[in-house]
Amino acid sequence: MDDADSPLLVIVDAANVVGSVPDGWWHDRRGAAERLRDRLASDGLPGRSGAVEVVLVVEGAARGVEPVPGVRVESAPGSGDDHIVDLVARSGDRPRLVVTADRELRRRVTALGAEVTGPRTIRS
Repeated sequence: MDDADSPLLVIVDAANVVGSVPDGWWHDRRGAAERLRDRLASDGLPGRSGAVEVVLVVEGAARGVEPVPGVRVESAPGSGDDHIVDLVARSGDRPRLVVTADRELRRRVTALGAEVTGPRTIRS
């Protein structure tokens, strides 16, 4: 199977998605990231059929969130945005979708051929 036949790689900017709804997430950043991870594990990517590989990128106080079946969690060693760009760059020609509202991150990953969508895609 070549990269183009691989499942859609969905990379989620946890800090940006969690921060898109003012629900008190700032009191427990790690807990908010874990709730997002669990929702992704149970709901997948709404509106998308077929196989997906979900990667949740966490940073800061959310580092150390454990993976669960269906969601790989990567703790960014520094900037979450830089780690997401690196994941996109290393993923070859496979289809990639980055979930973020961060304009600069969107610009950087689309320059590498990834699609982007906003947090509402998974926060609905």
